[in-house]
Amino acid sequence: MLIGRRIYSELHEMFRDTARRFLRQELETNIDSWEKEGVIPREFWRRGGEQGLLCPSVPEEYGGAGGDTLFDMVLSEELGYAIGGASVGFASHTDICSHYLLNYGTEEQKKNYLPKMVTGETIAAIGMTEPGAGSDLKAISTTAKKNGDTYIVNGQKTYITNGQNADLIILACTMNKSKGAKGISLLLVDADSPGFSRGRNLDKIGQKAADTSELFFDNVEVPVSNLLGEEGKGFAVMMEELPRERMSVAVRAVAASTRAYELTCEYVKDREIFGQKIWDFQNTKFKLVDVLMQLNVTWAYVDQCIERLNDGSLTVEEGAIAKVWASEVDSRVVDECLQLFGGYGYMSEYPIARFYTDSRVRRIFGGTSETLRSYISRSI
Repeated sequence: MLIGRRIYSELHEMFRDTARRFLRQELETNIDSWEKEGVIPREFWRRGGEQGLLCPSVPEEYGGAGGDTLFDMVLSEELGYAIGGASVGFASHTDICSHYLLNYGTEEQKKNYLPKMVTGETIAAIGMTEPGAGSDLKAISTTAKKNGDTYIVNGQKTYITNGQNADLIILACTMNKSKGAKGISLLLVDADSPGFSRGRNLDKIGQKAADTSELFFDNVEVPVSNLLGEEGKGFAVMMEELPRERMSVAVRAVAASTRAYELTCEYVKDREIFGQKIWDFQNTKFKLVDVLMQLNVTWAYVDQCIERLNDGSLTVEEGAIAKVWASEVDSRVVDECLQLFGGYGYMSEYPIARFYTDSRVRRIFGGTSETLRSYISRSI
């Protein structure tokens, strides 16, 4: 059996029930058609907002429920657990973008953006990755040059979650390339700004309903008042917020592998081969026991990190370890589970196939496993 978890209160579990019910009814019944369209419709976002599922830790003064970080993590878990949940950009919007605004935004910026992010009227994205700058954020080349009371932005971003739907982009750009990391700043860019355009909705091997896009900035004028934090402090802000992003990836990973395990247990106890249930073979039992042990150990560490994230004590290294470990366990677990489905596991109509293709990118985004291992090694 899976480990009994103790970090969540009754209120958190009530929120989980709401999220799971919503995703079962609104997402899992529609994911096949949305994958063909390559995007999650905006109406789904608004319905999520009506259910209180967007940005639950935003304070009441900005339209949120005023919950703690554990509510955000519950939502991320349920997105990982849901069939097709990997395509839903709620986590980037909730776990990342809202906290950039909460932690570094001015009062005017918070009042302007957060209430509509809570309702789903405004969909947020974060623009970090570029064709020549992925895990190495210091290599960002999108520029912002000050011109009176505006910044003139030029450049390109790619692999941007919520790229087609986004109304607001938290944009990482350089204001002084010669200063490297100390030249990077963050700007709040409204998607209706002249000169901003969206490229193609990228064709991926998994997460096919996610609108992952290229974004282009051609002399986009951004008011100086839309600077997020201080000039030259953008890289430091991103480093501060990355542990939260990586924990979001970690909890989605272990929740997804947990759902894959549960689906597999159901399948092997029902499917017969050579006159007996697949479950009756010792190999099947041993494989699933190995999966169960990996899940229990991973949940134990991830829960410890969630608690530390909630009280503000989680270190960058701890968040990186959680992300690397959980994403790699996810890949191993889902691969083992698909194998037990045999040929059916390779068919797209089976949820296990979707979990398989959706899981692979978790070892890449939020910092590749190789980059994070290099970073973690500095603490040894």
